[in-house]
Amino acid sequence: MLKDKDIREPLFDFLEEQYRKTRIIEEKTMGKSRADVVMVLEEELVGIEIKSDADTYARLSRQVKDYDRFFDRNYVVAGSKHAHHVGEHVPEWWGIITVEEVDGVCDFYVLRKAEKNPKQKMLHKIKLLWRPELAHIQEVNHLPAYKQKSKDFVRKKIMEKVPEDLLHKQISDELFGRDYTTIQQQIDEFKKR
Repeated sequence: MLKDKDIREPLFDFLEEQYRKTRIIEEKTMGKSRADVVMVLEEELVGIEIKSDADTYARLSRQVKDYDRFFDRNYVVAGSKHAHHVGEHVPEWWGIITVEEVDGVCDFYVLRKAEKNPKQKMLHKIKLLWRPELAHIQEVNHLPAYKQKSKDFVRKKIMEKVPEDLLHKQISDELFGRDYTTIQQQIDEFKKR
C-alpha cells in the first residue's frame, strides 16, 4: 500500500522528467484547502492532489472547488486503490496520473492529460503572491507603488494594467524566484519603504 510520503519524491522526479522547467511547492494554502503540490511552469500553475491508497474521497469535492479557482490546470495522482474510480470524483478537465509500486519503485502513468481549467480566476491566482512579489511585478511593469493601498487594491490594479498572458508568466517568474529563507527580511524591508 503506497502512502502519500512514499509517492511525493518519486512524483517530483517524474514531473521534472515530463516538463522542461519546473518548481515544486508543497502544502500551499489556497482558499479553505491546502494543495498537496503546486507545480510552477513557465506560464502556468498546476495544482496536484495526491490520493494515496490510504486516503478517502471525504474532502475531495471541496478541494476540487479550491484547486479550480487557483490553478491553470489540475491533476489528481491516485494510488492503485483509487485508479479506476477517481475520474468519477474530479471534473473532466482534470488530469489523472496513476501510481503503483512495481519492484519496490513507484511507477507513474498519465491516464488522462489535464486540460485548461475553465474555472480558474486570475484574482485567486494572484493571491498566491506575497506583497514583495506584487511590488516587483508593479516595478517591472512601471506601475505606481500604491504604498498606502491594500493588497487587494494592488492586485486589482495589476490585473487592470498588465495583459493577462504576460501576468501568467510574471506570476510564474515570481514563484520560480521565491526564496523561503529570506522572505521575512524582504517583507520587513518592504514595510520600511
